[in-house]
Amino acid sequence: MILSVCMSPSIDVTMELDSLNVGMTNVVKNKAMSLGGKGLNVAIGVARMGYPSYATGLMYNENGYVFENALANEGVHFSFVWNKGRVRENYKIIDSRAMLTEVNDVGEEVADEKAEEVLSVIRAQSQKNAVTVLSGGLPKGIDARFYGEMVRAVAPNSIKIVDAKGDRLFHALDVGVDLIKPNLEELENSIGRRIEDKQDMLDACYELIDRGAKNVLLSLGKQGAVITDGTKSFYCKSLNVAMNSTVGAGDGMVAAAAIRMAEGAPISEILRAGVAAGTATVMTTGKVSFTKQQYAEVLSNLRVTEI
Repeated sequence: MILSVCMSPSIDVTMELDSLNVGMTNVVKNKAMSLGGKGLNVAIGVARMGYPSYATGLMYNENGYVFENALANEGVHFSFVWNKGRVRENYKIIDSRAMLTEVNDVGEEVADEKAEEVLSVIRAQSQKNAVTVLSGGLPKGIDARFYGEMVRAVAPNSIKIVDAKGDRLFHALDVGVDLIKPNLEELENSIGRRIEDKQDMLDACYELIDRGAKNVLLSLGKQGAVITDGTKSFYCKSLNVAMNSTVGAGDGMVAAAAIRMAEGAPISEILRAGVAAGTATVMTTGKVSFTKQQYAEVLSNLRVTEI
């Protein structure tokens, strides 16, 4: 089983308008709502591939039930630490010129005792899970150092995967993790310089390995991905497919990588699976995951080369 921890669920509301008129009444033409949270996307991706999936983290009293219903429909097991208030709601407003205006909610503040409850759940559940995935942001009231505390809470027998950025990533690396999954922009921000060529890219990954990662799975967007353990490095080019949505592509990549790590696959196959799931996700319209059939079709056409 794969355990996914989500500390910052969200509801994303997309509204289409003819035009956004500030200070005036605006009429919505179309409206769509989707449930977000990187850890929850990972949990759904794992379940879509037919692998046992368990989700935990924070949830909120007033509207958290919609997440439970969605996870249950996907076959994901779950147990959340409940907090007062509502899950934060993010608004994306698109006008007829395709101009995007975003309004992101900060959400409810979380008390220290709730964070401690999450650590207790991680300690208990990670003992029963081959892999534990920690991904996404943190709510108001919880410091970036909490990522290090979560990694420490994971049972020694559970493989640790972290998909976070900035100080959250560095605090996790201080403890040591089995796999991290930055994208190219996040990698540049982590090392504090621009990446100019392939050797730069590998050197940057090696720096994160020196800081505490056993493996780095680097997403290159539509170009595919690279994986390295500091000794061997591999590249997998993505297929040229219609990109209907990039939402959740990185989470799909993490879901597939987690399953292959649980199965003891070599890093070249972890990479291939990750690229397949990420590619299958961008092919899907209006959803944050993919079907097992899409994943299998893409996977069969991918090739990995050593670099």
